[in-house]
Amino acid sequence: MTQAEDKSGGAKKPAKRKKKKKPKPGPEAAAAAAAAPGAASRSSGQKENVEIPHENKSLYEDFDALSEYLTEISGKSQEVVREFFAKHGDLRRMSGEVSADPLNVGEAFQEMMKGLSADPGTVMQRQFNLWGDYAKLMATMSRRMSGEDVSPAIEPQAGDKRFAHPAWRENQMLDFTKQSYLIFARWLETTISQLEGMDEHEKSKAEFYARQFVDALAPTNFAMLNPEVIEATLESKGENLLKGLSNLLEDIDRGHGELAIRQADSDHFKLGENIATTPGKVVYQNDIMQLIQYAPTTDKVAKRPMLICPPWINKFYILDLQPKNSFIKWLVDQGRTVFVVSWVNPGRELRDKTFEDYINEGLFAALSAIKKATGEKKIDTIGYCIGGTMVSTALALMAKKGDNRINSATFFTAQADFTEAGDLLLFVDDEQLDAIEKQMDAAGGVLEGRAMATTFNMLRSNDLIWSFVIDNYMKGKSPAKFDLLSWNSDATRMPKKVHLFYLREFYQHNRLARGEMIMDGETLDLGAVDIPIFMQAGETDHIAPYRSIYRTAKLFGGDVCYMLAGSGHIAGVVNHPDKMKYHHSTNSALPATIEQWQANAERHPGSWWPYWLKWLDGVSAGEVDARVPGDGDLSIIEDAPGSYVKVKA
Repeated sequence: MTQAEDKSGGAKKPAKRKKKKKPKPGPEAAAAAAAAPGAASRSSGQKENVEIPHENKSLYEDFDALSEYLTEISGKSQEVVREFFAKHGDLRRMSGEVSADPLNVGEAFQEMMKGLSADPGTVMQRQFNLWGDYAKLMATMSRRMSGEDVSPAIEPQAGDKRFAHPAWRENQMLDFTKQSYLIFARWLETTISQLEGMDEHEKSKAEFYARQFVDALAPTNFAMLNPEVIEATLESKGENLLKGLSNLLEDIDRGHGELAIRQADSDHFKLGENIATTPGKVVYQNDIMQLIQYAPTTDKVAKRPMLICPPWINKFYILDLQPKNSFIKWLVDQGRTVFVVSWVNPGRELRDKTFEDYINEGLFAALSAIKKATGEKKIDTIGYCIGGTMVSTALALMAKKGDNRINSATFFTAQADFTEAGDLLLFVDDEQLDAIEKQMDAAGGVLEGRAMATTFNMLRSNDLIWSFVIDNYMKGKSPAKFDLLSWNSDATRMPKKVHLFYLREFYQHNRLARGEMIMDGETLDLGAVDIPIFMQAGETDHIAPYRSIYRTAKLFGGDVCYMLAGSGHIAGVVNHPDKMKYHHSTNSALPATIEQWQANAERHPGSWWPYWLKWLDGVSAGEVDARVPGDGDLSIIEDAPGSYVKVKA
């Protein structure tokens, strides 16, 4: 009888084991316990009728302990689940308004199956290759089991952290499981990539979702195969699994019936208290943004103020996390008058706002407000990601209208040419965009922040999804107090018209780069933009690939400085010089291809911020007395970071 079936007076307690003094089980013992044949069927107190070698006795005793802990936790878990659903019977159910296949995965795999059926010879050859790889694995494992020192049939790719635990190498059963998985994963990915006669978009989509499938099937994602989870279970006597279940149910509750994985302890960080703390004031606001002016820390400042336009898909404080890594604080300390746009977290009341509205009421309104605050007619700008795409579009429009208020433009991982925009291009065919539109209509005319965050997380699913599944739900860890991940979880909504315009006009049709975008009656041409341009890209950026940024750099008509930083979309930007991390590559020329640029680039250690500041000083000279928020023609509304950024999605 299970604990749930015991009706005589509560849950049955497992028989107490006689305690013995023994050394703490090591990784090999814990992993072998997980991989032991018949592990799932044994329970506390059962013994195999076999002779146990002396050196393995402690291993089997450890397995008995594991079985006991799992039995006890199983009963407790049932109570936790029953209590949860008793309290949350009204969790949101699927409305049926969104397609069962909103990402159009089915069509991609149908195309893949057509490609396979059209070339049976290749399929048969690929199958023989798979059998051959498994035969090689069996041969190497047989030799290893006989005591021979042999190299593995396959190794994880460099940088794959999933199999870092020693047990994946030292325990033969786990090593066999790991290599079997890696062989299948490689076979599936290469089989799809080698298909001929398949639509390239559908092929790329099939490759992407095959990677998601393969990532999900990794043996590290199964508790009884993961040596780190086994160790945690033995050490905590199963409490990790109970805590993990509580974490899981809490995340389901937080997502109103959908799983909302916590990447960090967001409750630890308080805006304006231990994050986004650079002193400043909100000096202007309208329906879609607040404008923050930061307090000076130097007696003299650069003549031209700096306006930062962050993406509205995220909150601006990625550039002002903590003093030790704040770009905004660093820039203020270098003697710059810094203004930042803090976008509103829009509700359905802003559903009809357009991309052009964000330019007019966001960028252009900020430029006008800064002139009132400082008296300066020309302003330097920074555009980050989507914010940079908006700045590029605005510059092309300003060139048409003779508006010269922007003196220079710096772009952080910002694209204007989307020809090589990476895996995000897979999400912009007509079927998927129609599904996204229906999803936004069901949400009142906005895209929920979590939807876009999930898309970005899928680009690095092992790091941003499965690692947290293991830590939060299997190891039972509490979310880390990590500022960057806390910011990453603080998603924002987006108005329907703004987001669809961005996806269709830029990603799907690439109209700005092609000179086909029409705005305010003008056909936009980036070649007419002749102000100084600085473009930063990241070597491992999955969202705005450095090749795409280079293509963008080639579109402008003036002098462009392209710089390639180490790391990706966030760490490649937020890299304080004091950290002495990563590197950056520079080349004053802008040849026809990125390969030619890289061939003659010079690599430097550490942050690129000082290199950029030297460039900025060269294109934006002059010095004036420091400007204090409120001293100009704009009144102070409230303290930074303002109220807009505190609105949760």
